[in-house]
Amino acid sequence: MRDLNYQLKLLCKHSHEGSFETRVGRERQLSAIANQLHDLGFRQMKATSLKQKHVQALVDHWLDQNLSPGTIKNRMSCLRWWAEKVNKRAVVASSNDRYGIPDRQFVSDQSKAKDLTREQLTRVKDEHVRMSLRLQQAFGLRREEALKIQPRWANRGDHLQLKASWTKGGRERTVPIRTQEQRALLEQAKRLAGFGSLIPRSRKYIEQLKIYERHTANAGLSKMHGLRHAYAQQRYQELTGWPSPHAGGPTRGQLTEAQWQIDQQARLIVSAEIGHQREQITAVYLGR
Repeated sequence: MRDLNYQLKLLCKHSHEGSFETRVGRERQLSAIANQLHDLGFRQMKATSLKQKHVQALVDHWLDQNLSPGTIKNRMSCLRWWAEKVNKRAVVASSNDRYGIPDRQFVSDQSKAKDLTREQLTRVKDEHVRMSLRLQQAFGLRREEALKIQPRWANRGDHLQLKASWTKGGRERTVPIRTQEQRALLEQAKRLAGFGSLIPRSRKYIEQLKIYERHTANAGLSKMHGLRHAYAQQRYQELTGWPSPHAGGPTRGQLTEAQWQIDQQARLIVSAEIGHQREQITAVYLGR
């Protein structure tokens, strides 16, 4: 293993910032970046060798590859993290505009919402994975949240309380409990998990994650993030009284002024419930 790859791996290993999946993703990104720097001719680098010329060379390479703005910005976040860890924060400009990186496009052309039928669930053989999928569908949870959740602790009567250690970015949040179906599902989850999480005591998170991936794949299920899209669209319709654009509802230009006000408030609520801090991200889930 090259020095740079090894040193970046150590930096990641000693950091506990963000969720488990965030840390794993960061390590993968930085390993790929180290390989790209080597291929671009920057040999014998160490973690403390990072300079502006390296950042610019990487960005130019990514732009030449026509990578999406979102992908490039995610990589820039990893570079900023690296620079901060070696006390070279000034090496990476604080604004992506400095490098000519275009704005991220949040509006998606089509809906990514997914349904989960009873027949599909029966093909998932692990009962803990089945329950995690049902909670993803019912409450718009991310996969990691639906694995780590402790149903008995999280159920606060009228809402679910999600711990920072379960969520992306380490941000606590609440999700409303609105229906009898949700309450009944939580009771089933409590019986299955006992006083723990939906990761059996004999397993670690990474082990349960691999089991989740294997059982969903064996059941012919993929892109289960689409359950969050379906939840967002359902909540939008509950809050506004009409379907979202991705679900066949009116686009922004077709709304009256009064409807636009309702639309904006609903989007803020949906954004908070699914664990985002910006209204713009709802365009991916709901359309615009």
